[in-house]
Amino acid sequence: MSVETDTPERARPEPIQAVPVRHPGRWVAVAVIGVLVAMFVHLLVTNKAFNWSFMVDEMFRPPIIEGVRGSIALLLTAMLIGIVLGVVIAIMRLSENPILRGVAWAYTWFFRAVPRLVLAILFGNLGILWARIEFGLPFDRQIGALFGVDDFEARLFGFSAVDILTGFVAGMLALGLSEAAYMAEIVRAGIQSVDEGQTEAAQALGMTRAQILRRIVLPQAMRVIVPPTGNETIAMLKDTSLVAFVPVSAELFFQLRAVSSRTYQVVPMLVAATIWYLLLTSVLLVGQYYLERHFSRGVGRSGRAKTKLRGITAEAGGATGKVDGG
Repeated sequence: MSVETDTPERARPEPIQAVPVRHPGRWVAVAVIGVLVAMFVHLLVTNKAFNWSFMVDEMFRPPIIEGVRGSIALLLTAMLIGIVLGVVIAIMRLSENPILRGVAWAYTWFFRAVPRLVLAILFGNLGILWARIEFGLPFDRQIGALFGVDDFEARLFGFSAVDILTGFVAGMLALGLSEAAYMAEIVRAGIQSVDEGQTEAAQALGMTRAQILRRIVLPQAMRVIVPPTGNETIAMLKDTSLVAFVPVSAELFFQLRAVSSRTYQVVPMLVAATIWYLLLTSVLLVGQYYLERHFSRGVGRSGRAKTKLRGITAEAGGATGKVDGG
């Protein structure tokens, strides 16, 4: 005997009527921003204080172009000093020698504490402390007096401080030595970001500390070092304007200030300085982008996904197919 049970047919649900989420606040923000942009453009076009024709005529004259070259040269030399010395100081900070660590810490403490404008003016007046800069045996006169020899001098050669510590050199040293303190911390963070197992494996292969640092650690640390170094380079470009107070005549901001002082056109020259720094910074941003892309190869999302998949297949005892998409 069979019992038939009627199963009621399930009613089909009504189609979902999706209503897009409304964002009235966004349109209000767009309207406000549009009004502000229109007001700013109106200010640029109608305000005669900008004096656009005068600004365009002056900002490309030979003295201004020479100032641009001087700012670029100051940027390159200061960053070269900062990067090279920063790597050395970072290695000293990571050294097992407490004296080297202490000296490196004192260096970074001092140059990170003193403003760069103060350093630039200080280095520009070092000629007050030393009339001549000489090289030879230290404390030669004191050693001669100790042994009863008057006027004993063991100096090989020397230079007049006025001839050596020019405005450009003083500004370059002030910016470069200050930048080295910041680069030391950036490089130290990059080195410490590398897994210690890399160093231990290299030591097991018989590599020296210098070889490990040059071939293993620094290439991997560059991924961490490059982005903040790019930011420091852009900041250094802007800080080159500080050497106008040393003074350094072959510098962009100095030349633009000279034009404004001579013609009493302050706002047009400040706008010209803004445009020049925007152009130079844009070039540096493009270079930073390609450097970051070069040193970040294989560590993006796809690279991390492949690494994780390899680990899963290794734990499972091997993969049934190619992991790399082959």
